[in-house]
Amino acid sequence: MKKICLLAIGILFLSAYAFTQSIETKFQAVIDSVYTANPASLGIMVHVTSPERRISWSGASGYPNKNAPAKLQPDQPALIASNIKTYVSATILRLVEKGQLSIDEPIGQLLSDKTHRLFEQGGYKLDSIAIKHLLSHTSGIQDYANQKYIDFIDKNKNYRWTRDEQLELTIETGPPLGKPGTTFNYADANYLLLTEIMEQLTKKPFYTTMRELLRYDSLGLIDTWMPTLEDKPAHTKTLVHQYWSEKAWDSYDIDISVDLYGGGGIACTTSDLANFVYKLFNGEVIKDTRVFNLIFTEIPTKDSKPSNYYLGLSSSVHQGLKAYGHSGFWGTEVLYFPDLKTSISVFILERDKRWLRPEVMDRLVGILNE
Repeated sequence: MKKICLLAIGILFLSAYAFTQSIETKFQAVIDSVYTANPASLGIMVHVTSPERRISWSGASGYPNKNAPAKLQPDQPALIASNIKTYVSATILRLVEKGQLSIDEPIGQLLSDKTHRLFEQGGYKLDSIAIKHLLSHTSGIQDYANQKYIDFIDKNKNYRWTRDEQLELTIETGPPLGKPGTTFNYADANYLLLTEIMEQLTKKPFYTTMRELLRYDSLGLIDTWMPTLEDKPAHTKTLVHQYWSEKAWDSYDIDISVDLYGGGGIACTTSDLANFVYKLFNGEVIKDTRVFNLIFTEIPTKDSKPSNYYLGLSSSVHQGLKAYGHSGFWGTEVLYFPDLKTSISVFILERDKRWLRPEVMDRLVGILNE
């Protein structure tokens, strides 16, 4: 009888192993076929986290830079740009969980004196703007990251920005777009203000606060850091190059401070990104369910712009399944699919080919949903 039980367990184990091997082979085939059809994408990187299916898989196809003799490795990190906004939102919600903040709290008394004066002089009524307005981009704040900003970067790739300078540029860009809650306008300045608020509350650099409150260490996020603000983990592989060929941009040639202080800034692997989002949605980051559910707060605006944006994440549909997540400037994206209890991250190393992300997502979800 004991031998029969052991045999049965062995068969079940082999069956599960064979299933995992089979589905991972299909995942890799998707990446390879998309890359083969679009070699100008330079490189495609993916991670799928689906614990109930016993899947934690990273794959890649292509090269880490235009002159690389060796192929892209699945565990190489990349800049995730605006994907950081979900991390910033989660950090703010951790402060809510700790009783230090409310998303309905006006930001007027939470900012530094310097920033308070700057925005008041710019015409903003800071006691009318709440934390939730910053998180949802419904504050009416202008976006400094416009065409003029892009043009400046193009001519000054090594310029080292400060957060204060970018906030000053926000005010120079123009007056408020409207009262808080009346219009949706995606603007990095919202998140720069949030990282300043973190620092005012915790008296620590915002990136240290994020690392501590988001539990990087206990979550096993060993390949996540903010270049130039934190040291690269000793064991982490070389950062890939990311390109915007339309502008002849290589991420290695541009000072990361153009997108560092909360609007962007994190570098990590596809694995760390997908695992963070999976754990966020499954109670390992924000343990109070009531507080976590605040991330789905939707601010109904008075304009006609559909945003599908909540607090640091947006919603989309793939293969008929609802997903929540965020994308980033350089061609990154991560989505969590509640019905599949699965998170998927996709990095396209050529920004001009970022439109490949939904195709890769759709095909991976199709395999999971077979």
